[in-house]
Amino acid sequence: MSQDLIRETACAVVDKLRSGDVSPLELLDVLEKRIGEVDGKVNALPILCFDRARDSAKALMQKPAGARGLLAGLPVPIKDLTDVAGVLNTQGSPIFKDNIPAQSDLMVENLEANGAVVYAKSNTPEFGAGANTFNEVFGATLNPWDTTKSAAGSSGGAAVALATGMAWLAQGSDMGGSLRNPAAFCGVVGMRPSIGRVAHTPKSGIDRNLGVVGPMARNVEDLALLLDAMSGDYADDPLSLPAPTTSFLSAAQAGKKPKRVAYSPDLGITPVDPEVKAITRKAAERFAETGAIVEEAHPDWREAHECFHVLRAFDFAITKANLLRTKRDMLKPEVIWNIEEGLKLTVDQLARAEAQRVGMTARAVEFFKSYDLLLVPTTIVPPFPIEHRYVAECAGKRFDNYVEWLGIVYAITLACCPALSLPCGFTASGLPVGVQVVGAPRADAQVIAGAKVLEDILDLRGTTPIDPKVKN
Repeated sequence: MSQDLIRETACAVVDKLRSGDVSPLELLDVLEKRIGEVDGKVNALPILCFDRARDSAKALMQKPAGARGLLAGLPVPIKDLTDVAGVLNTQGSPIFKDNIPAQSDLMVENLEANGAVVYAKSNTPEFGAGANTFNEVFGATLNPWDTTKSAAGSSGGAAVALATGMAWLAQGSDMGGSLRNPAAFCGVVGMRPSIGRVAHTPKSGIDRNLGVVGPMARNVEDLALLLDAMSGDYADDPLSLPAPTTSFLSAAQAGKKPKRVAYSPDLGITPVDPEVKAITRKAAERFAETGAIVEEAHPDWREAHECFHVLRAFDFAITKANLLRTKRDMLKPEVIWNIEEGLKLTVDQLARAEAQRVGMTARAVEFFKSYDLLLVPTTIVPPFPIEHRYVAECAGKRFDNYVEWLGIVYAITLACCPALSLPCGFTASGLPVGVQVVGAPRADAQVIAGAKVLEDILDLRGTTPIDPKVKN
């Protein structure tokens, strides 16, 4: 089977699966060869499960062609934070370096029921903490555009697998930009969908919703296909939403243009690298070519840093406090800090943060009564050196902690808005830059439609997959 298949879109490969032109087993052979050639240079997929994948593919091929689900046997990697039955799940931590779950997460079960074939786990920082993908179990994942640079995180392995042709689609997750950041750094597409859009197995709390699961791909239509395969309501996740009556792929293909678009270079809350500002502003202004009004505006989200610091710390406390008590010497400093910050919180602090989030969401809803979309840079800097654990400063501003540089993405998380990171250009040194396309809560289809319109205008589709550019 030709390695040219890796350059096909996911939608095109699924069409070939449905027509019988290729089989899931042949696709696994293509991927296994590509991984052997490429992954040693970037370290995106440290856990492989091809025997399990081939067993799943054979079982799927026993079904009639029309009963193989939306993905019809397309291979998909799962982030190494999520349980896949019988496959190592380290969460990027030495504590779980030998952890093999007996049961898959609900999200994985639903994907497999919809025709996905799981063949690998993608690399992530320890517990997904931090927007640079490195850990003590597998090491660092490198940016394929320049292997001296970070792939961001925490879905860094997923983004790199897509950018290098080791995946057609990939699953990611996002709290403070964890799939949007690596999408931007690697020149691919990643979406944080609305809360409840993708069902998952609840852990530590039914209403934990700062983090959500979402799709990643090399273009908007492929991403929409994966979101369709991920969507649906299930009793095991009481907060999950029903699948929409019109598919997200149809929304991507409909060509619906926004009438009024807002652009903000910084949401009024963060410094941003001047080159990133210029590239994202130029991209946003291209909407004017469709007849849309493009204005500089953003909601008032000035409390984002305080609010996110508290709610994220609380999440770490309820999920990881026992690890701090029993395995402190095996945790990285940033995780220890986050847990300890959570354990110090008072009820008054939590009440204030929750009220701030309610206010931010209400102002978002009001803002989107005037604007169809909000465009804003995905990251405040281009890809940075891999040896830097995080961005410590930008444009003369020094940050107080390892997550503050992510305010431009976590403000959108707090306001409950869906957001898609779309490739929008390159720096003078040839590194990718992404712009977030943001919509009102639950306006996932509108975000996807608008992103596809802009993708067509920018004409950057096809810049990936690439062979890694190894630099020293």
